Amino acid sequence: MIELMQEYGKAFLWSDGYHFSGVAVTLWLLVISVVVGFCLALPLAVARVSRRKACWLPVWCFSYLFRGTPLYVQLLVFYSGVYSLSWVREVDFLNWFFRSGYNCTLLALTLNTSAFNAEIWRNAFRTFPREQREAAESVGMRRWTYFRYIMLPQMWIESLPALVNEMSFLIKGSPAIAVIGVVDLTRVTNRISSVTYEPLSPILAAGLLYVVIIGMLLKLQGLAERKAKRLAR
Repeated sequence: MIELMQEYGKAFLWSDGYHFSGVAVTLWLLVISVVVGFCLALPLAVARVSRRKACWLPVWCFSYLFRGTPLYVQLLVFYSGVYSLSWVREVDFLNWFFRSGYNCTLLALTLNTSAFNAEIWRNAFRTFPREQREAAESVGMRRWTYFRYIMLPQMWIESLPALVNEMSFLIKGSPAIAVIGVVDLTRVTNRISSVTYEPLSPILAAGLLYVVIIGMLLKLQGLAERKAKRLAR
């Protein structure tokens, strides 16, 4: 294991000598998709709890589609299926976007995690105590002030474990992106295994790195929970 990391550690962590690879690519894709997906999830959840059918029905269909299909299938649809359409290739931007495995990966990961996160936020909306809302309305508090300073901090504390759990599932599902040519940690592991003809050591090294990434995520969860509790006081 030590000899393997000495020889291929750079490829595992950030570069194969030609491009970024390994952990650096995995984290880069995950961070962008999680941040954008998180920003999309909250307005999707607001639409999901709306009483208007025109608002909640499209979000329900979107959530059902991306939560009900494997990430692997979503990647293939965007990378192979969409790009096979002639009108997509005729539009310069769409041709450039869907020709890149990295762009398709970002799109699939973002939509996938936003669908799951929207359901987490929807549950937080539905379980939030109605008494607090009635109390805020009785003293004339504006909706945005109530949402920003009372509702959102409490929802964040309650939803954070589920959100982090979803992020960990996304990390553990990310090896699927290797099938469309993205040089992430899993693809680097496959390359090294094919060169050394000893697959066990590279696989164990990759598993250890994934454990470290998940451990860092859980550490950040603890920090975020303490920060949210201070804001909620």
